[in-house]
Amino acid sequence: MGGDHAPQMVIDGVAQARTLFPDTKFHIFGDGTVIKPLLEEHPELRAASELFHTESIVSSDDKPSQALRRGRQSSMGLAIQAVKDDEADVAISAGNTGALMALAKFMLRTMPGIDRPALISPMPTLRGESVMLDLGANVECDSNNLVQFAIMGAAYVNTVLGLSKPTVALLNVGVEDLKGKDSIKAAADVLRSSPHLPMQFVGFVEGNDIATGAVDVVVTDGFTGNIALKTAEGTARLVTDLLGRAFQSTLMTKLGYLMARHGLKSLKDHMDPNNHNGGVFLGLNGLVMKSHGSANAHGFASAVTSAIDMAQNDLIRLISENLQEITLGDEPE
Repeated sequence: MGGDHAPQMVIDGVAQARTLFPDTKFHIFGDGTVIKPLLEEHPELRAASELFHTESIVSSDDKPSQALRRGRQSSMGLAIQAVKDDEADVAISAGNTGALMALAKFMLRTMPGIDRPALISPMPTLRGESVMLDLGANVECDSNNLVQFAIMGAAYVNTVLGLSKPTVALLNVGVEDLKGKDSIKAAADVLRSSPHLPMQFVGFVEGNDIATGAVDVVVTDGFTGNIALKTAEGTARLVTDLLGRAFQSTLMTKLGYLMARHGLKSLKDHMDPNNHNGGVFLGLNGLVMKSHGSANAHGFASAVTSAIDMAQNDLIRLISENLQEITLGDEPE
């Protein structure tokens, strides 16, 4: 029931994802009076789904504390409960990020050695894709949180993207060691003094380094990370719209568009946030995926397919094993 265009976008997106994973079964939580007619439009999805009716939803305006008090019987809370009860492998929502984080942390609890979960997601770059965390789950973070984010981000890239020793950096206002908040500098000191971590810690990067793909993992607090993510998405839309207007301005530019349309389509696809949709909360004893609230059906399908891949690859177990190895690796010989 979450998202700007829900529940139509959700049902259409799940139907798209199911064509790639026809053996997947879906539990759908929400207002059955609204959802059931939408499922009727997708007979194959309807046959592969079980609908759980609830009139209780978490609104976009609800505070996390409100979601904790009355949200466990909501569509969001029931989806997370299904993961906790091993009735589902992953919960996916395009709803209120703060409420989803609060409910997921309360119901699933954090993994041993992790103080706070973090929201991580791939981002398009000149080199392909990088990941950044946290993207909004934790507005304020101390140095220990940032160190844990770096470890989880490296483990995510290692297990999901297959990079054995990813490059990791902290997002800062400059690359010099003396710049930045005390928490960022303290986190950098810890990461520099931990040579056994399965990553290459390269220090600091600035905001303009994110899009270049200078590193595989960009680590920051949720306040800064969310602003950086939304700025990148807005810039992508700005560039796409400006190019469209420019190519429609004269007859010559229209002819130029005809010659360049294939390249422009590739550019648009690479920058489209719907093609990179779906962040996962790392550090929980279960998989919870957050879709953009503004996602369309294609974007939600991208989140669903990513979630299925993570569940099939047993991401939680792999990250847990990496965290254990990290702990052992940091112990003095």
